[in-house]
Amino acid sequence: MRHVLADVERGLWRPYEPAKAPLVAEAPTFHEFASEWLEGREPELRPKTVKSYRWLLSGHLLPHLAQLHLDEIAPEDVDRYKAAKLREGALGPNQINKSLGLLAMILDAAGDYGHVDPARNPARGRRRRVKRTTPNRPTVEPEQLPSLLEASGRLRPMLATMAGAGLRNGEVCALDLADFDPASGTLTVVEAKTDAGMRQVDAALALRGELTAHKDRIRRSEGPLFLNRNGQRQSVSNVERRMKTAIRRANVRLDKLGLRPMDEAVSPHSLRRLYASLRFALGDDPVYVAAQLGHTEPGFSMKVYASAVRRRERLIGTALREFDAALDWAAMGSGEPISVDSEPTASDGQSPETAQRSLFSA
Repeated sequence: MRHVLADVERGLWRPYEPAKAPLVAEAPTFHEFASEWLEGREPELRPKTVKSYRWLLSGHLLPHLAQLHLDEIAPEDVDRYKAAKLREGALGPNQINKSLGLLAMILDAAGDYGHVDPARNPARGRRRRVKRTTPNRPTVEPEQLPSLLEASGRLRPMLATMAGAGLRNGEVCALDLADFDPASGTLTVVEAKTDAGMRQVDAALALRGELTAHKDRIRRSEGPLFLNRNGQRQSVSNVERRMKTAIRRANVRLDKLGLRPMDEAVSPHSLRRLYASLRFALGDDPVYVAAQLGHTEPGFSMKVYASAVRRRERLIGTALREFDAALDWAAMGSGEPISVDSEPTASDGQSPETAQRSLFSA
């Protein structure tokens, strides 16, 4: 007691006061919030997207930001992360930007929940991004399409749907029998990356005929439109693998015709650009093509437009004939099979002695 009184006299002692709770709860760490955010979003995301987000978080963002509280993450932390990724070289510029976009989404959600200032997201803004590179993606040109379809065997209806309707690989694999209406010639896309991707696509009459014949052959009234050899729904990876085999076979014919072979790195996604090229060469409106592709903006379509129109003007001989055969197949016209030469000639491949056969019969 004597010591307490002495402290009072010296002005050092204060009566006990219980600690006051902070007015604002401490923000969770990035690791805690990001894990909860992804768990909550998972039911509404495609499995492939969830897998990509998990990989970007666990392999890249979390090692740099895991222990930081959300309100501690500043622009300099984002720039340090970006610089570290560039030094490592494990991610390309576009992939780094994808990880920064994911970080920005998570911090936006943190702002919605009141953990950070919603008006100041340190991961937003052009200065936080790496200069993008344009990947050199191999493509399928219109004059190569007849050879590809002829060589595709049982995969033909699926590749035809990608080239003739602009669907993504995953969208084609997800189609059910009910999604194709032979009477109207439309395909209804339900499984898509975005809301804009959920759409109804017009099939050219030739594709419409191919899909109708395919639907009649399988003799089912419901279930997947495309099955693998085990009777299960066709998978994206299986289509990619089998397409490479079709490309190798198609290149044999292209070589005989004296045309440039397809790169074996061509993917099913390349057929979406081919679809746009065909539609523009046929004179379709860019806004219409963008809607058919499931794009909210026609920017991609406009980039393809000029090159598609100019390409035909430069072609001659066999290349021009094959290009026009692809256009006839893609047209919203009669849908009649197009007969073209299967072997090249010394001139333009149109010798009357050359045997004719239909490239686009179902």
